[in-house]
Amino acid sequence: MEFSHVSVLLKETIDSLNIKPDGIYADGTLGGGGHSFEIASKLSQKGRLIGIDRDTEALEAAAKRLSQFENVSYVHDNFSNIKEILQNEGVDAIDGAVIDLGVSSYQLDFTERGFSYMEDAPLDMRMDRTAKFSAYDVVNTYSEEELVRIFFEYGEERFSKKIASIICEQRNKRNIETTLELVDIIKRAIPEKLRQKGSHPAKRVFQAIRIEVNSELEPLKKSLNDFFDCLAPGGRLAVISFHSLEDRIVKKTFQSFLGACTCPKDFPICVCGKKARGKLITTKPVLPSEEEIAYNKRSKSAKLRVCEKL
Repeated sequence: MEFSHVSVLLKETIDSLNIKPDGIYADGTLGGGGHSFEIASKLSQKGRLIGIDRDTEALEAAAKRLSQFENVSYVHDNFSNIKEILQNEGVDAIDGAVIDLGVSSYQLDFTERGFSYMEDAPLDMRMDRTAKFSAYDVVNTYSEEELVRIFFEYGEERFSKKIASIICEQRNKRNIETTLELVDIIKRAIPEKLRQKGSHPAKRVFQAIRIEVNSELEPLKKSLNDFFDCLAPGGRLAVISFHSLEDRIVKKTFQSFLGACTCPKDFPICVCGKKARGKLITTKPVLPSEEEIAYNKRSKSAKLRVCEKL
């Protein structure tokens, strides 16, 4: 299956980066190379782009797509290691970066990867297929309490306890091997009248397991801080999130760069000494247009936030 991915909020993201032709840029989630292609197209021979992804298949596909550009580096790593990556690339500071926190269309559509609750496949969900830990391990080895926690915290699933209970009941008989086995369990835990309303009943649990398998939320705040540290003055960081948990972290982290005074209101002068390190380019998240949602339904929940280092 060919690696394909429709880049979300593409024009909005590229415009927001305010790309300098001779600048150095990083794409923390290279994917199919859509954002990177547009960045590379705006760079001169002196400019440079560093593409990072933990999916080796994404890196191979992007390298083909970007083969016309000689100033692109490809790094198989997690963007959370940005400081180490730049050090290895001999780069002191970057002029901008983009991070697309979504799962690629390829990963969702390639049944074998086990991300989808619509097709039967081994329980996998690894973004980095060289990693050993998978959805199978979460479902079959986590305690009932741990399952409840991740379903509730990462999936905001109201039937977390019931779903976790039936999972443990089922795996006492035999291990749960496939995605549709898990979907059947989830459906059994949710009252039928509620199953018929809104989104797929397994959506929230699958999201929660995917986040756990790939450690998507825990290092995010530190990663955003590290990216911001790596920006040159005037450099911009653009982040696209796809659910409220991610967006909340991005919003709060960006706000922390604004350096708002934390002194009690009755203090006559500021003693905390907090100074602004950055400014918001987007005071509110940029959302996809109705036109974009029409041709790419997966863009519907996307939100773009951008900040600039002072």
